[in-house]
Amino acid sequence: MIESRLDRTRVELADFLRRRRESLSPLDVGLPSGKRRRTPGLRREEVAALAGVGITWYTWLEQGRTIKVSAAFLDNVARVLKLDEVERRHLFLLAHQRPPPMAGHAWCELSPLVRRLLDDLTLRPAFILNLRWDVIGWNVAAQQLFGFADRNPSERNMLWMLFGDDRLSGRMLDWTAQAPQVLASFRRDFAQAPEDAAMLSLVESLEAVSPAFTMLWRRHDVHGKCEGRRSFLLDGIGPVTFDHSSFIVDAEKHLRLVYYAAVADHPRSVAFEEIVATAP
Repeated sequence: MIESRLDRTRVELADFLRRRRESLSPLDVGLPSGKRRRTPGLRREEVAALAGVGITWYTWLEQGRTIKVSAAFLDNVARVLKLDEVERRHLFLLAHQRPPPMAGHAWCELSPLVRRLLDDLTLRPAFILNLRWDVIGWNVAAQQLFGFADRNPSERNMLWMLFGDDRLSGRMLDWTAQAPQVLASFRRDFAQAPEDAAMLSLVESLEAVSPAFTMLWRRHDVHGKCEGRRSFLLDGIGPVTFDHSSFIVDAEKHLRLVYYAAVADHPRSVAFEEIVATAP
């Protein structure tokens, strides 16, 4: 069964590379068109030369032979074949390589449909995170719980809000138990773009201001839960407990919806929802 699946993948890889090669003309890659060609597109030797890889090795790759190639090899081939990010990721997966992170990790815009989804969740705090955990959209209920709009945009990041100051962490009950879970969950996302300047800058900034962050970060724990229960001390209400979970809304752009729901049939939950219902 495994061998059959690998055979199918090699066939798909061969067909994908051949079709992309044949879709390009010499002029597309800066080569003279030359005489009339027997086959459409670029020749294999032209792709190999432009990518700086061996013609034999590239030919074997396009033939779907059982060979291993490096990420640099695939990146060079993707560049010559003018693959976009989605196609480049597809190439890596077909070649059984860890796919590269996509540039959407720092995405900062919401589609109208996702914006509408947030607004439709009238009583449930919900917000959108990118891979760096910047909060790029939220609804009225989330504003009541987290106060995103009251923050400088540069600090509108869930890690910064939890470790960079105490406006949120000071209201989160049992923060010492929750913080390791949160950070372990973020580390899994960090592993998708470990050399990205924006991700590294966030980590460095938090290490400079938060000993707790530094201690937890150096544990390298990756077993954080993506759902559970958290309680917050809210002004005028007292402690309110929420169930929370997260859902992928755009895998390519690494956008995730985080959803909170106050526990049902509790007087303080009702009080929170009444405040949300009357909020501007």
